[in-house]
Amino acid sequence: MTGLSLVRNDYSVTFTVAVVFLLLCPTLPRFCSAGDGRLMVPMTLVRDAADAGAVCLDGSLPAYHLHRGSGAGATNWLLQFEGGGWCNDVESCLMRAGTRRGSTTLMNKQEVFSGILSNNASFNPDFYNWNRVKLRYCDGASFTGDSHFRNKSSVVYFRGQRIWDAIITHLLPRGLAHARKALLSGCSAGGLSVFHHCDDFSRKLPNATVKCLSDAGFFLDAKDIASNFTMRSLYEDLVTLQGVEKNLNEDCKASLANPKLCFFPQYALRYITTPFFLLNSAYDVYQINHILVPPSADIQGLWKSCKTQLSECNTAQINLLQGFRREMLQASLFIFRGSRRDGMFINSCFSHCQSELQPTWLALDSPRIHNKTMAEAVGDWYFGRNVTKLVDCPYPCDRHCHNLIPQIAQNDDL
Repeated sequence: MTGLSLVRNDYSVTFTVAVVFLLLCPTLPRFCSAGDGRLMVPMTLVRDAADAGAVCLDGSLPAYHLHRGSGAGATNWLLQFEGGGWCNDVESCLMRAGTRRGSTTLMNKQEVFSGILSNNASFNPDFYNWNRVKLRYCDGASFTGDSHFRNKSSVVYFRGQRIWDAIITHLLPRGLAHARKALLSGCSAGGLSVFHHCDDFSRKLPNATVKCLSDAGFFLDAKDIASNFTMRSLYEDLVTLQGVEKNLNEDCKASLANPKLCFFPQYALRYITTPFFLLNSAYDVYQINHILVPPSADIQGLWKSCKTQLSECNTAQINLLQGFRREMLQASLFIFRGSRRDGMFINSCFSHCQSELQPTWLALDSPRIHNKTMAEAVGDWYFGRNVTKLVDCPYPCDRHCHNLIPQIAQNDDL
């Protein structure tokens, strides 16, 4: 076990316990809680939200999943935004409204809590006993829109901002108002939500220590391989359609000729005053497939093999991937060179969303930078145990990666 020990002695003990747990769980199911180790948390509908017009794309009620904290964590709260992509025109939003991404009536009524949401001290040492909440995503604009579309036969609601307000209003009298510590986090489109609600969350909890974490939400405003700003066009259409601009940071909007660009985190980040942690892959698979090499820029399919199997990438393609990594690091320099209050963990894994997955959050073979897992890095940053600004070496140096390319590259619903 000495080769797996981490920097801090007390954390090393916890990690050793986690290793034993992970080794025994597959062979001794009764050793794991809930039989197979999964924590299933039921859905709660916010039944008074409709009075404020806070509804999903199809008009259904917003929802969340809450697992109560205990002991020393009973007054601490972790809120996690669910991810799930976006819709940027009426047609795609109407289609989305008929899926689990636009209607709580079509969602699973129980969610697995793992990784940063786990209630097991061996798997989630710093946050296992907190009140942990997962906010379900059903608006298609990262909880930022406030508009609607109506014609003779259809209506679709763009009410993400109101959903955010309604859920917070619902949770405040249920213990959130008395929080001592709080962390706002999210993955993918939910990670983007954190950039736009971080300071508001802090204002709503004036007596708490509030910090924010974005996992795989640092979507770049970058050119694709055909020199087009494909992602910029998508976001501009989304901001216009869903009435997002009025909810973007005012200082950011005043600083740019095109205020819609403040939907991108690299422009919004510098105006966030709450301590912030950036967790991202420098080779984020979603971004490779939709920002760097979107289908519109690879009509002949020359990147198909490379995007599903790294060994199939030619030298020119690898060079472009390394260039994208450099853009990611350049855009995040604000945190890297900024105050000690902020943190980052930028690894070189070809993946997307890592904090809710137990194998990547904390496990035997979790990704590491300088021998630190992301669970330890985030905990060190939140509790002020250490300055945490970790950047991995370029691909292919990291041998701890879980490169989830085949699954993610073919899945647009992230």
